[in-house]
Order: sequence, then structure tokens, then C-alpha cells
Amino acid sequence: MKSFNLRVYGLWINSKKEILLVEEEINNFLMRKFPGGGLEWGEGILDCLYREWREETGLPILKHEHFYTTDFFQISAFNPSHQIISVYYLVQSPEDFAIHSPQTPMIKRFLWCPLRELQESELTFPIDRVVLRKLKASGE
Repeated sequence: MKSFNLRVYGLWINSKKEILLVEEEINNFLMRKFPGGGLEWGEGILDCLYREWREETGLPILKHEHFYTTDFFQISAFNPSHQIISVYYLVQSPEDFAIHSPQTPMIKRFLWCPLRELQESELTFPIDRVVLRKLKASGE
């Protein structure tokens, strides 16, 4: 049966114009992506954003603003019967965040990457690559 998989991500650009990325491993598949994850049953999109952000970074979100929602068809990299719909928010967290030990065992490490220098090929997923292109075009 075909179904939808809703994903929610935070885009945090610090005062040095670096964006936070996470390297995560699921079933021996290493990926580089923006922090976030899947909507759970009974959860609203913002609930998911705040929960995923706290689970992955251990930090609160101080401010959020919708940035992008997938507007094209994308099949899941993990399940070919799932269509991915991703929602991205620009977020702010306490500025004193330092890369630290991940909060969950799937996360291998965090990276602050200069937004201007980050290449689409450095991100694992097609939707993240579109988002990076849009971030650069918006002047964020």
C-alpha cells in the first residue's frame, strides 16, 4: 500500500552564516542532512519540529519561521512505497551551542558548515539539496 511520509526539519544559520548539519546512520546507511525527522501519529507539524530538534540537539527552539514545503514528487530512500513530504523551518536556538555528543545513538556527529561553501552534493537527500539552493538564492 502506498502512503505519505511527512518529515519536518530545522534550518539553523548561526551569526557566522554557518548552517547546522547532522550525520546520522540508520541501518548502516550514513546520511548528511538537516536536523529533524518524521511526524508521529497524533502530532502536529510544529510539535514534531520542536520534539525532533530537542531529541537531536538537546536544545529548545527560540524562534521558528516556515521556509519551504516539498512541492514535487519524491520517493523515500528507505521505502519505495512511501512518498516523502518535507517541511522546513528556519529556527533559532541558544547561540552558545557547541558541537557536542549527540543526543541519540543514530547521530554520529554535528557539523557547522559555511552556507556559502556548502555544496548540494554534500547533502544526502534530493529535497535537502533543493532547500540548500533556495537558501542560497534567498540570501540567508
